[in-house]
Amino acid sequence: MPEVLSPFVYWAQTESNLTLKVDLKDVKLANVLVVFSSTAEDGEIENPDVQLENKKLQFGAQGYGARGLNKYAFTLDFHSAIDPEESHYKVYDRNVDFTLKKKESGWWPRITGMPQKPAWLKIDFDRWKSEEDVEDDDESRDIMEDYPNMYNKLEKEELGYKRDSIEGTYEAVGGPMKFCQLMQFLEVMHPMFGYTKGGFVVPLLQVLGRNIILFCMIDAEPRMHTKPVIFYLFLIWSIVELVSLGGKIIWLFIGVQSRHDATNAVIYLAKQATTGANTHYSHTSARQRLNPVIHAIAAMT
Repeated sequence: MPEVLSPFVYWAQTESNLTLKVDLKDVKLANVLVVFSSTAEDGEIENPDVQLENKKLQFGAQGYGARGLNKYAFTLDFHSAIDPEESHYKVYDRNVDFTLKKKESGWWPRITGMPQKPAWLKIDFDRWKSEEDVEDDDESRDIMEDYPNMYNKLEKEELGYKRDSIEGTYEAVGGPMKFCQLMQFLEVMHPMFGYTKGGFVVPLLQVLGRNIILFCMIDAEPRMHTKPVIFYLFLIWSIVELVSLGGKIIWLFIGVQSRHDATNAVIYLAKQATTGANTHYSHTSARQRLNPVIHAIAAMT
């Protein structure tokens, strides 16, 4: 008798049903026959068929499996009884699916009656459920709630940041950002009233543009508050202000140093001019020597 090959069979269960997926391709529907009583002996597969009893399933068909195009068969003795009349199967291009109704609802500890599992019998992880997984079939599971620490870690590794940290940017720093942008109108008022040198048009355009974006486009539209663009906008504004402030501090330091050097130069020139006027030069030459001092004082003011 030629060796009968067994296809790979993947199984899963729910509390009321048992599912089997036979990994055979191109099994024709006409070649499969359902018989609810066993008449053939084990291993005799003259015609491809499916024979289903209360605690046994015999399957035989020709198709493409792990050994190519051959006849494949298996016999499966179940752990508990099933209802043949409520059970059915369907032939697809890539596999044959069985849905077997359990006679009594409950979770089986294993599919086979014997502890030894055949090598060709595998778990169908795509459909697998356990008793703990089905506390409530109508309740959808949320991986963020079930495994918050693991989800946050994976999200940070994948994106480089936590999504919640970006979506909550406006709620966290929106108030201080609005206060800072309103205070920037001082940069417009100072040159207008002569407290600082320079024009006020460029600062006015910059401050007006930012406040229109912040108050009219973001604060007035609640749907914008959780957008990631808010995080990047506030980050860019903060970097620009830090660079601008750093530049102002550098120029202030340079200006103070220049004034100090100019003051020393004025004092030196004044001394030289006074000494020359008293000893070697006339009143006219003294005035000529004081001219650089006058220009230096004018430059300082």
